[in-house]
Amino acid sequence: MRARVSLTGQSTSVDEELTGRENLILSALLRGYRRAAARERADRLLTAFDLGDAADRLLKTYSGGERRRIDIAASIVVTPELLFLDEPTTGLDPRSRNQVWDIVRAMVDVGTTVLLTTQYLEEADRLAHLVALIDGGKVVANGTPADLRKAAGAATLRLRVRDAAKRDEAAERLTRHLGAPVQWDQESGRLSVRIDVPGRAARAVAELDEAGVEVAEFAAEQPTLDEAFLALTGHRPAAAQDTDETKQEAAR
Repeated sequence: MRARVSLTGQSTSVDEELTGRENLILSALLRGYRRAAARERADRLLTAFDLGDAADRLLKTYSGGERRRIDIAASIVVTPELLFLDEPTTGLDPRSRNQVWDIVRAMVDVGTTVLLTTQYLEEADRLAHLVALIDGGKVVANGTPADLRKAAGAATLRLRVRDAAKRDEAAERLTRHLGAPVQWDQESGRLSVRIDVPGRAARAVAELDEAGVEVAEFAAEQPTLDEAFLALTGHRPAAAQDTDETKQEAAR
């Protein structure tokens, strides 16, 4: 049973005083590989995880992204049927996060079932076939990402007018045409309004143009999982709140 299930936790489970190659060889030996086979398996994993250049460096010199990749590699020396990943991309830069996402997709493609916990709902939206939203230790909803996004309601029209002096006029016309309140995001300079009736968004943008309110950019966007979480719980997920607090602190 242990050979069929593996876990990669938040904290690294590999030895910082060994090289990446040595860590993988040791993991293979502990799982029953003979030495020659352990070396071969380590080399294949180092190549697959794009760690060839770092293979013979001590783990304590690795970047955060390299550490997460070697940790996951050590967890799948024997390819498991079920892999638990506990917040595998927390604290990683966007490039490293994308690399971990590619690893997860590749494992699913070869038949491994991955149970992923994450505070980044964008990550869940991109990777998961099924999602369970948990708030306060309780599951508040579960289903496909598309099903959960429906909880947030209609799509949203977001646009930015070229002349800031005409922003209020644009908001008034959008409210009248779409029958919903308009919000203004000061940071992005964009107006946003819910689209309750499909097809009205394009007509609303055309009406602004006819009225001489030039639109610099616009997009009709489906609800995100963050917005679904907000609709279901009344507050944003922890990761989104942390991001907001970081921005506020940086602005002081």
